[in-house]
Amino acid sequence: MQIPLPPVPLPPSVVEVARAYADGERTAVEPRNAATVILMRASDQGPDVYYMRRQVSMDFAAGMAVFPGGGVDPRDFDVEVAWAGPTPAEWAARLGCDEETARALVCTAVRETFEESGVLLAGPSASEVVADTTGDDWEADRVALETRELAMTDFLTRRGLVLRTDLLGVWDAWLTPVFEPRRYRTWFFVAALPEGQRTRDVSSESSSVVWLPARTAADQADAGELAMMPPTYLTSMEVGSFTTPDEVLAVAASRSVEMFTPSVEPIGDGFTLSMPDRLRPMLAARRRG
Repeated sequence: MQIPLPPVPLPPSVVEVARAYADGERTAVEPRNAATVILMRASDQGPDVYYMRRQVSMDFAAGMAVFPGGGVDPRDFDVEVAWAGPTPAEWAARLGCDEETARALVCTAVRETFEESGVLLAGPSASEVVADTTGDDWEADRVALETRELAMTDFLTRRGLVLRTDLLGVWDAWLTPVFEPRRYRTWFFVAALPEGQRTRDVSSESSSVVWLPARTAADQADAGELAMMPPTYLTSMEVGSFTTPDEVLAVAASRSVEMFTPSVEPIGDGFTLSMPDRLRPMLAARRRG
């Protein structure tokens, strides 16, 4: 189900589904934990962000522009995974979850970024990062991770690498509305493209990929040229308000998040979806602008 960008009114079909839930005719689906990463690089138009356009055949967010990410795999909970950076307990405090879940979410963020862009936030030590992941051997490992033939812990151990969790920052957390048939509890991370690495169009879940300044992506969404779910749009709008990836990461370094669940709220003669209060002034200024 496509959810329009706020404050665009919800179509009657979505309002009907929301009312059915409110009337007790539908029950909420148990959400799945997931992580997504806003991968950035510098440009003269503010942070460039890596977007993937999901295959139109996908069950969730079909045809939408999204950031790399996906659901937590049971093996992402492995306590033996090589780790550098903030401890799982520190991540838990910032992500607003328990330590076990925090460990899995950080691992998922790194794994999914590699699976869907070829970028690996890992290195031989806590102060190094892999410089090139374009070789055939790296691609074979990426595919094995994507098909779940290989676990992240085994992949890192075999290559003598550690997760560089310090290269990630916390940005936001969104839970799919209660009336949706598919629901995800998604934590949003930010990261800068490591020096020497480059993205590749490799994900089986995307039909195309593109680097775009975050503010340009939001402009294209406003113009109807780029389809986005509200969290992707609002995140692009917020990240696009900064000048450099370093500025975004500096904010993320001190940010902690609470899960936000959009609800239906009135707008004019119809209804729309709510958003975090901190983003309302920015969106209002954008609409006036």
